[in-house]
Amino acid sequence: MSTSSSSALNAGLAAPPLDVERIRRDFPFLATGVAYLDSANTSQRPLPVLAAMDAYHTQFNANVHRGAYKASEQATERYEATRETVRRFLNARSRREIIYTRGTTEGINLVAHSWARPSLRPGDLMVLTIMEHHSNLVPWQLVAEATGARIEYVDIDEGGELRQDQFRALLEQEPKLVAFAQVSNNLGTINPYREMTAAAKAAGAVVLIDGAQGAPHLGVDVQATGCDFYAFSGHKICGPTGAGILYGRRELLEAMPPFMAGGDMIKTVTTSGTTFAPLPEKFEAGTQAIAQVIGLGTAIDYVSEIGLAAIHEHEQQLTEYALEAMSEIDGLRLFGPPAQRRAGVVPFDLAGVHPHDVATILDRHGVAVRAGHNCAQPLMRRLDVPAVARASFYLYTTRAEVDRLLVALRDAQRIFA
Repeated sequence: MSTSSSSALNAGLAAPPLDVERIRRDFPFLATGVAYLDSANTSQRPLPVLAAMDAYHTQFNANVHRGAYKASEQATERYEATRETVRRFLNARSRREIIYTRGTTEGINLVAHSWARPSLRPGDLMVLTIMEHHSNLVPWQLVAEATGARIEYVDIDEGGELRQDQFRALLEQEPKLVAFAQVSNNLGTINPYREMTAAAKAAGAVVLIDGAQGAPHLGVDVQATGCDFYAFSGHKICGPTGAGILYGRRELLEAMPPFMAGGDMIKTVTTSGTTFAPLPEKFEAGTQAIAQVIGLGTAIDYVSEIGLAAIHEHEQQLTEYALEAMSEIDGLRLFGPPAQRRAGVVPFDLAGVHPHDVATILDRHGVAVRAGHNCAQPLMRRLDVPAVARASFYLYTTRAEVDRLLVALRDAQRIFA
């Protein structure tokens, strides 16, 4: 992120307002007229990202690291430039700590397979939270089955925030791993990730942060935070699908075995054995999603230039407006903390109407929201609902689109009354 936006965000300073109408002109999808309120699911892509990927396909479409000719060299240069962009964005110490993946899910699975399975023993404790996305829950369940380790979950309070008293109590049991979301994909809760990481590290745990929702809206300084691993996806930060990032502390990555084997991750291969390439190639077997990686780098540059502090401020203003207006709709139940402690995510339940039906009616009004358990079934059980509808905002969302949501919700209520 840019230094100014990072400093403003970390210090809680007010950021300059976004020129949302200008920003919207960069996003072709928005010209369809749809009020796109599903950015926590996947964000829209701006013209510079589309142009960067198109340039690869049309001007230097070649494999990377494998060709002694101009197109391959150009592709390799742009591909590796993204790694430096990400290093700066996360403030990692070294480009070798930046691993390309297909997304947050693959990054977490890589850590589960290559660090947790070899490291954990029967009875070892892993601490998760009840609000986790399945991608930061199921891999650890599989680790527990394979190693005999056990899992404990930190609960939430009635406001949708983690029970820090429970978290501290679990840390007294000296867990080997603590894994949690920087920002909840369902509730929008911004967890105190710096404080939680510091406490977990003091208890001797390895810490993984799921940054799928955090990176696009808050960013992170991995050195200041002190986490061991941080994973996020390109498609939630205005980049393409199929490209993501795993940051790992170099000492841990060096000691971990490869996640997959094949081309590009080897140093030498003989019929009797193989030695592996140094970081980061050791974890990047096969041909990567080259165009998508290039697009991801452009996307990070795009949001960094606008400023994460300004984006976050814009989202919080929209969220505060939406929460206040939606609270006036009879029979509508809202979930999550106050706007000041959440990202631009608003989950809700309309009494007597299944969330899927709500989403269908909203779609008739040209309003797109997510509906379902949103890859967090344990959280749904904790909230005592089968599913929720979820509106989520980003840098291109307008107050007028929130107003369209309100009109559509009242229509859904009328239809099912």
